[in-house]
Amino acid sequence: MDILGIAVLIFLVTDPFGNIAIFLAALKGVAPERRLRVALRELLFALGLLLLFLTFGEWLLKGLGLSRESIAIAGGIILFIIALRLIFPSPQGLLGEVPDGEPLLVPLATPAVAGPSALALLMTLRNTHDGPLWELYAAVLLAWAGTALILSQATRLHKWLGARGLNAVERLTGMLLIMLSVDMLLDNLQSILHITP
Repeated sequence: MDILGIAVLIFLVTDPFGNIAIFLAALKGVAPERRLRVALRELLFALGLLLLFLTFGEWLLKGLGLSRESIAIAGGIILFIIALRLIFPSPQGLLGEVPDGEPLLVPLATPAVAGPSALALLMTLRNTHDGPLWELYAAVLLAWAGTALILSQATRLHKWLGARGLNAVERLTGMLLIMLSVDMLLDNLQSILHITP
């Protein structure tokens, strides 16, 4: 997978359109003149977490003695579960109830943007990517920039797309993730079973 493909995958997993409602709910108790500043601060925290797991996640997986194929298959399963949650959301939303007050790290930086699924995906990519490491860092920065652009404009996008439009985009994202997850699973099962496509 090239840089752009990896960036799109990370972007889909961070689910910026699905997180618009979470950002709006978490920032409603913040003074309007501080909302953009707080959102950008939380997005920078999220970037720090993503880069931290990309840098040190490989050591964690190697310490656990996991094979490349098992990591990739687990990543495919995680993507599949995320996709199902995007297509069939729970009534409480992905994060449930959002606490009052100015958010700090939780729930916006994590688990909204840099959630368990995104962090697990980065550890999987670090352990399975064949290209140079800088490609993964570039892909994370590209995906984060796209996510930050969308979430910093959450209020405008919510007004423009409306609740139904955001739901439609989120479900489309879920469908794309299902296709990517199935492709990951099939590729690695073929590798394990020594099947040539």
